[in-house]
Amino acid sequence: MLITPAFAQAGATGDTNSMLMSLLPFALIFVIMYFLILRPQQKKVRDHADLVKNIRRGDTVVTSGGLVGKVTKVVDDDQIEFEISDGVRVRQMRQMISSVRTKGEPAKGDAKDEASAS
Repeated sequence: MLITPAFAQAGATGDTNSMLMSLLPFALIFVIMYFLILRPQQKKVRDHADLVKNIRRGDTVVTSGGLVGKVTKVVDDDQIEFEISDGVRVRQMRQMISSVRTKGEPAKGDAKDEASAS
């Protein structure tokens, strides 16, 4: 035969190493995607769930549709009722709340308006 048994065995071990080296870039891409995309998204979802869970009566909320109102009643674990104008109350799913302003927190533009009025 032209190929010796020793040469044939040496070729098989080199192929395993080559296969591991070819899979290394895929593993590296997965690790990078985990730290740059998946972990921040999981943190954002966790923070939003905490924000929605801690809504209380009297808080000012902003919905994902852009409505701003004051919470008048926490109906149950899934819904809240808030007032967007005098006598106009709306029920909203908690998950559709995008941000919460607590009772004492002013709106971002109010400080500029008060300073210019003085």
